[in-house]
Amino acid sequence: MIWEDPGMPASPSTARAINDRLALRLLQQEGPLTAGQLKQLTGLSRPTVADLVERLTAAGLVCVVGESGEQRRGPNARLYGIVADRAQLAALDVRTESVSVVVSDLLGAELARASLPIADDTGTGPAVEQAVTLVERTAKEAGAERLHTVGIGAPGLIDPASGELRDSSGLPAWHRRLVAALQERLPARVLVENETNLAALAEQRDGAARDRDTFVLLWLGHGTGAAVVLDGALRRGASGGTGEIGFLPVPGTRTLPSATDCEGGFHSLAGAAAVAALAAEHGLAAESAAHEPHAAALVRAAVAAPASGDSGAARFLDALADRLAIGAASVIAVLDPGCVVLGGEVGQAGGDALAARVEERLRRMSPLPTEVRASTLGGGAVLRGALLTARDGAQDELFAAPGSAGGRDLL
Repeated sequence: MIWEDPGMPASPSTARAINDRLALRLLQQEGPLTAGQLKQLTGLSRPTVADLVERLTAAGLVCVVGESGEQRRGPNARLYGIVADRAQLAALDVRTESVSVVVSDLLGAELARASLPIADDTGTGPAVEQAVTLVERTAKEAGAERLHTVGIGAPGLIDPASGELRDSSGLPAWHRRLVAALQERLPARVLVENETNLAALAEQRDGAARDRDTFVLLWLGHGTGAAVVLDGALRRGASGGTGEIGFLPVPGTRTLPSATDCEGGFHSLAGAAAVAALAAEHGLAAESAAHEPHAAALVRAAVAAPASGDSGAARFLDALADRLAIGAASVIAVLDPGCVVLGGEVGQAGGDALAARVEERLRRMSPLPTEVRASTLGGGAVLRGALLTARDGAQDELFAAPGSAGGRDLL
């Protein structure tokens, strides 16, 4: 694991920076380690490890957090860990009707969490003020006097060049204003990403796609969307619109989508309103939990109903699987991802029962073998993905501090 470049030897300062970041990444992934364990995992010499531990300690990035369980005590048994309170982070899940925020330390441990509904008739200015105040209040509750990085997950397109949220029809105007307001009010770096892309990141790191470097996440919440991960990399497209599957023309709708309205596209078959209408056709009803789309409650109730192929619940799940397979088959024919994750609240509510139905239909519709999995994170994947993005961004900056090479490209 030692950094080597056979074409051009690294300068001492560059080598030190790379080794420092390697050690920090190991501490972040593995937890506290002794100098001996760092030596074994990195392949570096004992003096080199001793030097890097001294540099990281002096920089305030690591500290002694205890001793190993070995009987022999002393310097060799000291456990070194990342200083988690070196930076505080925030993550936001911005929906059309609400904002949720979580504040964590540098390692991602949650310090505080809060949510706030935003009424449809709330003006742009008041909505922005409510959302920013929520972030400030939650940070104060967490004891975070100065946030280092804020990750935001929002619906709509993210400009791949500027990283900014683009104007999107049908989305509240306060979404775009919120990003600028947070940048003005908080002494923090603000990172914005499409909500479905963040959900895919979370499912790959902590959820249903942990063992996949190529997959498609089919987002099923209030709306529909998709995220594409190929060979471990998230694909955004030329305009940031990869995965706008709600606009996909599909059979079974009464019209065609337009450039400004996805009505008539896949959204008309699989969006929350369409799922609720389909459930009503099969005589299903359910009570919704707070902050949960009614469609998810209906799907969960159908899955929990007594098993019977002739029941309204079974027929509803079959009909829903038919619809989801139409959109998934189109994506599979183009990308051949080998795995589709049914994400969002509806995908999680459907669980293995819905995933198995969709997979069975895809076997009949496509010659390309595709595994279908249910989300394990559901709607919470967006907030989790935003926090992972904030954590990665903060660590990229802070972990480069001890060396002079800096930047994101050392690892």
